[in-house]
Amino acid sequence: MGKRYYCDYCDRSFQDNMHNRKKHLNGVQHQRSKKAWFDNFRDAAAILVDEQSKKPCRKFLQTGQCLFGTNCRFSHMTERDLESLKRQVAGGSLRKDPKEGGGAEPMAEEWLARREKRRVAQSSGSVLNEEEDEPLLPPDLHQHFLEIPDLPPSLLPPASTGVASSSQWG
Repeated sequence: MGKRYYCDYCDRSFQDNMHNRKKHLNGVQHQRSKKAWFDNFRDAAAILVDEQSKKPCRKFLQTGQCLFGTNCRFSHMTERDLESLKRQVAGGSLRKDPKEGGGAEPMAEEWLARREKRRVAQSSGSVLNEEEDEPLLPPDLHQHFLEIPDLPPSLLPPASTGVASSSQWG
């Protein structure tokens, strides 16, 4: 039988030799399947630019269906879809603007602030009692990591009492 090659994009296999693989990789079906796969990961800005450059599909506008589907060279997006994409792009650009301090850090800070509000709302004890019971922390451990209540034991730091209690860690 010999070795077989399986193409993840096309979901098919064939005998693996140079001729068959070259024929498959240069084929129209493989190229379309590969494009469809990578289109799943495009961001909203790229989709918006691509869809605005296309003319609307008349068949899709009339019947709501198109025989070509995702391979159609015309746009299948309605005005509402385009407006939604524009809002996504506008909302995403505000967070990613480095001049305004955007990026991963503010998003993490926002998440931590929301988490802290939830934790405070759920806790019935006072903040002073929690601070009194705090263990001594290693200097490189950030306080936010210990405030996460559902952290698995493998991610908790070892106790400062010694090796005997650290056998549960990891």
